[in-house]
Amino acid sequence: MIVNKKNIAVFFLNLKTTFQNALKSAPTQWQKIAMKVPSSGKVNDYSWLSNFPGMRKWVGDKVLKALAAFKYTVVNEDWEATIQVDRNDLEDDQTGQYALQAKSAGESGAQLPDDIVFGLVNTAFNSLCYDGQYFFDTDHPMGAGTFSNRSTKALSIDSLAAAKASFGAARTQMQKVKDDDGRALNVRPNILLVPVALEDTAKALMTVDRLEDGKANIYKGACEVVVEPRLTSDTAWYLLDTSKPLMPFIYQERKAPQSVEQTDENSDDVFMRKLLKFGVEARAAGGYGLWQLAYGSTGTEA
Repeated sequence: MIVNKKNIAVFFLNLKTTFQNALKSAPTQWQKIAMKVPSSGKVNDYSWLSNFPGMRKWVGDKVLKALAAFKYTVVNEDWEATIQVDRNDLEDDQTGQYALQAKSAGESGAQLPDDIVFGLVNTAFNSLCYDGQYFFDTDHPMGAGTFSNRSTKALSIDSLAAAKASFGAARTQMQKVKDDDGRALNVRPNILLVPVALEDTAKALMTVDRLEDGKANIYKGACEVVVEPRLTSDTAWYLLDTSKPLMPFIYQERKAPQSVEQTDENSDDVFMRKLLKFGVEARAAGGYGLWQLAYGSTGTEA
């Protein structure tokens, strides 16, 4: 290839097209458990999660809900992936590897929300949420008392008793959660999130007619099973309600993944090292939404 401004522009246009196609077609599943929140600045404040008003009978003056004293903010982070293009490869028509790299960069950009959201799940047993407690914890403040959305029970289909002690107990606990005024939040778990190691157990629990002890499976069809290879624990499992406007996890997007390039021959890398560059940039972060809509078990207790 004759390396000139026009041919370089065509080459990078092809890279950009390959990148955009991969960005649009790459499979993702973060949307199943998280809500996307646009961001217009460096940080978003989610303190409002602590007091979301519900309807009440209007007698006398309206009751105003004040924000709790603590703050919960999520700061946007910078993300990037960069490809270096050796000008000699353009001259020698050795460019096939760059198309593959551009496709990989597109897939990586599309799956950035998955990396962020499922990273939140992995650390949810020891990361704080809006009420100042760990997202999965045994003593979330609720009204005049506390509430637990954390367990150690292993997900099991060995018997009806074992299924009740794990999945059944989690579902029952979630349905008991109330707001600060003592009103039920009508939580209805609909997602059973598991790592690859628990895929067979979770799918069996949601599909088989009878459990291992021969008793009827009363939980058949109760939830959609979501299997996620990014989950790092082979034993932990999660029950979620994603049917409401607010969701358990937050994907905060300041700038969606977009392509950038450096091809100016006056730049140091191009002039001194004959290296052109194609890259992807994004600004985003993740945070915890309503703990009331999630239940996590470490799965370490039989």
